[in-house]
Amino acid sequence: MLNDFISTIVAALFAGLIVFLLSHMSKKYRGTPLPKWMMPAAAGATIIFYSIWIEYTWYSHMRDGMPKSVVVLQAVDESVPWRPWTYLIPMVVRFMAVDGDKVTHPVASAPQLVETDLLLIGRWRAVQTVPTVYDCKTGSRADLIGGATLSSDGTLSGAQWMKLPQQDPGLKAVCSKG
Repeated sequence: MLNDFISTIVAALFAGLIVFLLSHMSKKYRGTPLPKWMMPAAAGATIIFYSIWIEYTWYSHMRDGMPKSVVVLQAVDESVPWRPWTYLIPMVVRFMAVDGDKVTHPVASAPQLVETDLLLIGRWRAVQTVPTVYDCKTGSRADLIGGATLSSDGTLSGAQWMKLPQQDPGLKAVCSKG
């Protein structure tokens, strides 16, 4: 967040500097400088547009910084009244992903069971992980939260298996490595 704040201020100062230089050149070559309101207007417009740009691009920057083995399962768009432009182009505010390279086989006698962490990533939030087990044979997933466990014989207790579509990207990512 501090990085975004500093880069926004630097962009506004740069815009103000450009207007200052244009005004100086205008005075030198045309004899009249640009109106005095141009510098703060340019800095303010830069702050607004840069802030909007950085909000829209955080998802792609975050995604580009992840290993290729990380598969995005779902991205959540948001449109809110205090950002009216999001009604035209909704903005990704959080997403769920899984790392296909970070899988374990918790039950030796059941190689179709693969355990990994779901990554819950949101703008301005710490990354949260949810321990999850996939059954590659049945195409199901169970989140190991709220006391849910997977016993040493492969029995799930405290959670329900969720049947996934055959083309589910998370299922494909973790089961192809298992």
